[in-house]
Amino acid sequence: MIILIVVFSALLVLFLLYLLLLMPRRGQPGWERLETARYAHRGLHDLTQGRPENSMAAFRAAAEAGLGAELDVHLMADGELAVVHDSDLSRVCGKKVYIEDLSVEVLKDCPLQNTTETIPLFQDVLTLFEGGAPLVVELKAERGNAAALTDAAMALLKDWQGTYCVESFHPGVLLRLKARYPEVIRGQLSQNFLRDSEVGGLSLPVRFVLTHLLTTAFTRPDFIAYNCLDRRNVSLRLMKKLYGVHEAAWTVRDRNVMEQLEAEGVPVIFEKFVP
Repeated sequence: MIILIVVFSALLVLFLLYLLLLMPRRGQPGWERLETARYAHRGLHDLTQGRPENSMAAFRAAAEAGLGAELDVHLMADGELAVVHDSDLSRVCGKKVYIEDLSVEVLKDCPLQNTTETIPLFQDVLTLFEGGAPLVVELKAERGNAAALTDAAMALLKDWQGTYCVESFHPGVLLRLKARYPEVIRGQLSQNFLRDSEVGGLSLPVRFVLTHLLTTAFTRPDFIAYNCLDRRNVSLRLMKKLYGVHEAAWTVRDRNVMEQLEAEGVPVIFEKFVP
């Protein structure tokens, strides 16, 4: 009997610790300006129309349609910020180079997916959306540059006249936002990293921690942006039920799924159709 009590007590303590690790920030103002928008994933891209992902053409189409947009931001070697998803440009530009090693003057030589569009600068995308629909800004930290990337992005966003939130897979970005820019709505990106043992070369413990959002107590995000295919994750469900954390869903490729999520109050990042 004593052994059972000890085991039960230990399990209860572990469960309570688990719940504490899931505690987000609550009550930060500003989410109400973000939750009613629809966000075009990497802009309203359609390669058949000459609008590759994360291109000015794709962002212009989203802005003209009154849609918000999600975009990916990398820090370049010269301190400028480029909007592109992959660090390795092989897929989007056909060149085995890394955006972190480049400077602004060579972007003109990086056409996107065999079009006339090239990798845009973050400041140029911001200009398109100033005073318009909101942005979801994903910061893509690489090579330990989470703090520098965050500082560079916030230097541009500080005086920008628009509505936005900042999200990242990298907890270091959220820690920097928490320490230096607490007024900014911040979000933790996640998915089921346990499905694929090769995700970014991450170890099993790291993939477990990220899948189950166990950095939350340290980063204190305002929202969780979870892969819509994985949103039955127990940690996410507990965070919503116990703490009322905000959720955003990516990447939605079906109109019916979008409408179901919106009926639950979950804003969506979508692609492959026009709402």
